[in-house]
Amino acid sequence: MLALTLAACSKQGVDTEAQDQPVAVSLTGKEFYEPQRSAEQQARLDSLVSVARTNFENDPSEENYIWYGRREGYLMHLHEAIAIFSEGLEKYPDSYRLYRHRGHRYISVRKFDNAIADFEMAAKLMEGKPLEVEPDGQPNKLNQPLSTTQFNVWYHLGLAHYLKKDFAKAEEAYLKCLAVCENDDSKIAVLDWLYMTYRRQANLVRANEILAMVTDSMTVIENDSYYQRLRMYKGWLKPEDLLQADSTSEDYDLNIATQGYGVGNWYLYNGDSTKAINTFEQVVDGKLFAAFGFIAAEAELIELTQNEN
Repeated sequence: MLALTLAACSKQGVDTEAQDQPVAVSLTGKEFYEPQRSAEQQARLDSLVSVARTNFENDPSEENYIWYGRREGYLMHLHEAIAIFSEGLEKYPDSYRLYRHRGHRYISVRKFDNAIADFEMAAKLMEGKPLEVEPDGQPNKLNQPLSTTQFNVWYHLGLAHYLKKDFAKAEEAYLKCLAVCENDDSKIAVLDWLYMTYRRQANLVRANEILAMVTDSMTVIENDSYYQRLRMYKGWLKPEDLLQADSTSEDYDLNIATQGYGVGNWYLYNGDSTKAINTFEQVVDGKLFAAFGFIAAEAELIELTQNEN
């Protein structure tokens, strides 16, 4: 099988030529490679993908295709993950879950049109299905999955449109996503991107209506960075408060990517393009090239640079 061949090469550690290949390329052409990790981190991820591969080899079910691809994706073996999901779709062509996960990894490699096509197909195939909880590959502190497959399809579809600057379609997808939110964490994530979408459409009325839905009593388990961005947009926090992340924290790089993108937007909304550019550049100088804030910052820098020229 194609997926097995690709993943085997990626895991044996003997294919040095493959190891020298970029796993993704930025919107400006910068090449990204699999990140350096501690021996403990690498061992844990290798163990998880080994289990997923063994399960897949014993039973190439839809579920095992999904987890095999997800585990490769967490290792930043993005093309291998896409190949696994694609092979799975040949066997399970009606799997909206496989489309959902492949679409996510198409975003990671900056193939937004491919991602949109996958999420639209997933939306079509899942229509009328009951909401189904999506298991976490990287569990939160409560080990409690908080999102559904339906949420993730609409959420990522909205993101793909947003990254392409098609804010009308992003709005449509995010509103559908908001309708299937079952907890504050999910709601916070959608409100954050929906607020930014309305600001890009210069629709201050709707943007302020979104902020009115944000309260100081919301229960936040895993989307605190989005919550902090919303609190900043509401004026409860200053932009500099969001960038005072602890460099020794395990979540430091993710916080810089996520909160940094929000801060850059804040400066942009308030007419300070110089600080916006500086903040977006700080984001893309980070390590988490697959983070949504990182990719969005790339898109902003391209647009801002073109406008300056």
